[in-house]
Amino acid sequence: MNPADLLNLAHLRAFRLVADTGSATRAAASLDRAQSAITRSVQELETALGEPLFERKSSGMLPTTAGRVALDRCARIFIELEALAQWCMARQMRRRALPEGALPAWLLNTRRLQLFVALAHDQHMPSTASAFGISQPAVSSAMRVLEGGSGITLFHRSARGLQLTPEGEMFLLHVRRALNELRHVPDDIAALHGTIQGAVTVGALPLGRTLILPAAIAHMSALHPGVRVITDESAYELLTSSLRAGDVDFILGALRESDGASDLAHERLMVEDMVVLARNSHPLAQQKGLSVSDLRHAQWIVPCTHSPARGLFEAQFRRLKLKPPMPSVETDDLAVIRGLLIGTEMIAAVCAQQLHYEIASGQLAVLDVPLSSTRSEIGLILRADGAPSPAARALIDAIRLTVANAATAPRAVEGRVGKLTAH
Repeated sequence: MNPADLLNLAHLRAFRLVADTGSATRAAASLDRAQSAITRSVQELETALGEPLFERKSSGMLPTTAGRVALDRCARIFIELEALAQWCMARQMRRRALPEGALPAWLLNTRRLQLFVALAHDQHMPSTASAFGISQPAVSSAMRVLEGGSGITLFHRSARGLQLTPEGEMFLLHVRRALNELRHVPDDIAALHGTIQGAVTVGALPLGRTLILPAAIAHMSALHPGVRVITDESAYELLTSSLRAGDVDFILGALRESDGASDLAHERLMVEDMVVLARNSHPLAQQKGLSVSDLRHAQWIVPCTHSPARGLFEAQFRRLKLKPPMPSVETDDLAVIRGLLIGTEMIAAVCAQQLHYEIASGQLAVLDVPLSSTRSEIGLILRADGAPSPAARALIDAIRLTVANAATAPRAVEGRVGKLTAH
């Protein structure tokens, strides 16, 4: 079981209020609960985390170092839940707005929120019930509590199963963010003792997958074997959606100038130019001084429509007032590109590091044709207001180190693998 599954949101709220007021008595009065209940909540939270969160003194209760770390993450959890509660109340015109910082009881059950996220993913109540080891009526009851408390219809039935309503989608975004922050609490505290643990999910775009990410994972895993790395190779739009929800910790790959979203931060690590590749025995591989116009009748493998690389490819021909060639294949899948280049007469314009090993082994050749203005910026994409977990920070540091080392190391196949420049 994930240690975060043992954390109770109601206990975290009591912990946070004790830290704010400096006293279990004052926290109890604020919540209109017995002092013993507040004390028990804090003790159960300390047991779940395996750390004392307060120094108990006659003058009051002061957070320990672990307590302060937990408070930082708690603040992020409750920002999401408080925003969700206010949003729900604003949609119920007959209800009063909640006082600032207040949270309704229906939103403070970790298990219930986990069930909601699972059901939104599964779209099938029996599957969710089976995964949690509970009955289908129990899942249904939990959803009724959320819908009754929020005043929002979260799901509607369709031929494809249970579908989120538009309001349910917004509800889900806040819940996912809160639960993803919650899972970092035990890892934040473990890091205080020098232990980097937990899971990190990386959105892996094509330009980061071949060289940078594997080398960084190997380096980080040698230092922190307790970290589990998960890669997500989804399309860019899906990855940014998951990043915003906290399901993906960060994205590595080509940065997009068109993405000016203020909630995402870009860190440029390196740049690389595109080259034209063919199999080593291709008739064009031995020719010198080729031009782009010489290749307009070739069989091209090109990136998918609307991708940045597709625009760079077509610009080579439009710059010469030529119509871009009709592609034989459109794909962003490196395995497909590799197989077609090695096994056919097709050619492709890609960043060389994507097929570094095939070039280095001599299976593929870089054609002697200059391309103009094809530089791609490769880097990290993070939530602008995010606080990466210790595991995510460790992998990000390893990526930065990998890029720095690659920029200073002599290239194994000089002149055949494109230009890489670190920033």
